[in-house]
Amino acid sequence: MRQDEHTLAYLLDSMDRAAENEAVSVNDVLHEIGDRSITPLILIVALLLVSPLSGIPGVSTMAALIIILLAVQAVTGQRRLWLPQFLLRREVAGHRLSGCVRFLRRPCAFVDGRCKPRLQFLTTGPMRFITLVVVTIIPLGWPFMEVLPMMSSLGAGTVALLVFGLFTRDGLFVLLGYICVAITLIVGGLLLLAAVNA
Repeated sequence: MRQDEHTLAYLLDSMDRAAENEAVSVNDVLHEIGDRSITPLILIVALLLVSPLSGIPGVSTMAALIIILLAVQAVTGQRRLWLPQFLLRREVAGHRLSGCVRFLRRPCAFVDGRCKPRLQFLTTGPMRFITLVVVTIIPLGWPFMEVLPMMSSLGAGTVALLVFGLFTRDGLFVLLGYICVAITLIVGGLLLLAAVNA
């Protein structure tokens, strides 16, 4: 496997190639990156949800379903991913996907430039399993956030950090993802406490 296949730039290039079509299906993107590894597709879906694409009605729910299905397969050790046909056929306009890729280029280049192997105990063995379980849980609430535009982007950013860390074996990004999870739980707990006491 080439070194550049473990960068965000490589995944963005794959999406750019898929975006050459007038309408791009999930299956088209899968064809570009291959179906032998699950984490790159989870990462792509999370990245797209960080972009303005998350403002389109239904996208957050579709992304949540895809990530949950893929993460469950990763947790159970599946080597070749599977998605139901109704998800594989879901499409987005090629120009929308291309615009999202352009939106993501600069921040992804920034992240790629700072990625290196470190804290690898967070990316292998039991910690990898735990992280994939967390990635399975986070999207469960996204369908309920459809009424709040862009809110699912926050959760998608956390998923992207966690999965990028696993994808590149850079445990610092996994750690940053867990910090985001902790902040979300603390803020959510405080809001719930305030609501109860109101």
